[in-house]
Amino acid sequence: MQEFADRIVAELEKGIKPWVRPWEPDKCAGPQAPLNPTTDQHYHGVNVLILSMHPLALMTADPRWMTYQQAAEKKWQVKKGEKSTSIFFTKKYSVDDDQAEDGKKAVRFLKHYSVFHSSQIEGVPRYEAPSFVQAPWTKPEAAATILANSGARMLTGGDRAFYSPAADMIQLPPENAFHGPSYWAAVALHELGHWTGHEKRLGRDLTGAKGSILYAKEELRAELASAFLSGELGIPSDIQNHASYIGNWLSFLKDDKREIFRAAADAQKIVNMVLRFHPDYVAEPEPTYIPRAISPSPAALQPVP
Repeated sequence: MQEFADRIVAELEKGIKPWVRPWEPDKCAGPQAPLNPTTDQHYHGVNVLILSMHPLALMTADPRWMTYQQAAEKKWQVKKGEKSTSIFFTKKYSVDDDQAEDGKKAVRFLKHYSVFHSSQIEGVPRYEAPSFVQAPWTKPEAAATILANSGARMLTGGDRAFYSPAADMIQLPPENAFHGPSYWAAVALHELGHWTGHEKRLGRDLTGAKGSILYAKEELRAELASAFLSGELGIPSDIQNHASYIGNWLSFLKDDKREIFRAAADAQKIVNMVLRFHPDYVAEPEPTYIPRAISPSPAALQPVP
C-alpha cells in the first residue's frame, strides 16, 4: 500500500495526475476500464487506478489483466521474465469478540494478488474493443441519457460549472462553450459525481469550505470517478476548467497511505451509481448505502466545481 501511495505522491509532485489518460478521440479504441478476460469481470476501486495508469495499458489500449493461474487455465503462457503487477482485495471475516453482543465481530483483511497484462502473455487473442451494440453505454449520447435518468436538477448559463449542495443542483455553461460534446459530457458527469454525495444519496460530507482538506478530498473523489467513468464511456477524464488541487491532495496523501485507497473506493461507489442511470449498463447488485446526517453550515452554500 505504501509503495503505491508513494508512486501517486511522486507523480503529483511532478504536477502530473497519474490517473488521467491522454485524450485523442481519433485514436480511442472503445472502453478502457480494466477487465479480466477469463472471468469477464471488471476490476474495481483502487485496482482501476493501479491498472489504468500502468504503462502497458496506456501503450497498448488493451485493458485486459489476469493472474498467472487464470492464464494457464486458458492454455496461455506468461512470457519468461515478465514482472507482475499487484492489485488488492478486501475480504470480510467473522472473528470472536467478547465485547460484541453476539460474541462475533466482522473485520476486513486486505489481500494482494499478482496479475499480468495481456501483452505479457503468449497465446492471448488480439483485443477487439466492444462495439456500440455490445456496449451501448459508450454511444455519444450516453452521458445525456445518464443525466436525464438521474433526475438531477440542472441549470444552464454563466461561465462556471459547479454543483451546489445547498440547492442540490448542477450549473453548467451552454454546450457551445465547450470544445465539443464529449467535453461537455465529461464536465457534466464530473459535477454529477459531486451530486451523488448529497445526504439523500451516498452521504459524503460536502460541507468543506473551498481550500480546506475536506473540500480537496471530495474533489479527489470526483476526479477519480471522472477517470473511472472515462474508461467505461470513452470520454475525456481531464478538463482544463477542472480546478487542480494537487497541493492540497499532497498534504494528506503523504501522511496517510490508506487515503488513496479510501478515495478510490468512494469513487467506485460514485461510478456504480452514475452508470446505473443508463438502462443498458449491466452493473453489480445495488449496494446498501447508509447516508450519514450532515449538519447545515455556511460552508455548505459554497459550490463544488
